Amino acid sequence: MELQSGTFDPNNPGWLGLTMTPAAAKHIRELAEKKPGVLGLRLGIKQTGCAGFGYVLDTVTDPAPDDMLFENEGACLYVPLKAMPFIDGTEVDYVREGLNQIFKFNNPKAQNECGCGESFGV
Repeated sequence: MELQSGTFDPNNPGWLGLTMTPAAAKHIRELAEKKPGVLGLRLGIKQTGCAGFGYVLDTVTDPAPDDMLFENEGACLYVPLKAMPFIDGTEVDYVREGLNQIFKFNNPKAQNECGCGESFGV
């Protein structure tokens, strides 16, 4: 499966964008405040795992020209345009699972997920 952005048009009024829960926004802000020059996080995807795609998070110091910016409560989430067909409508959350705290992605386009939760298919 090759990533293609031809199906996503940011000028189309039918797109949903991304949202962040207050917990996710708070954690993104805290991460950015800890490192000088960090503006926020970039949420991308890569081909991986048994279901097809995996989420990738990186800090952003210099946004890419094709990054879309989603802001909530001072938190900045950058998303490469080519990832949008696969994650449009996703809610980013930050939750505690046992002793771990992790980002969770509530993606309405994900038709299946692998058993370990590391990858998804559309």
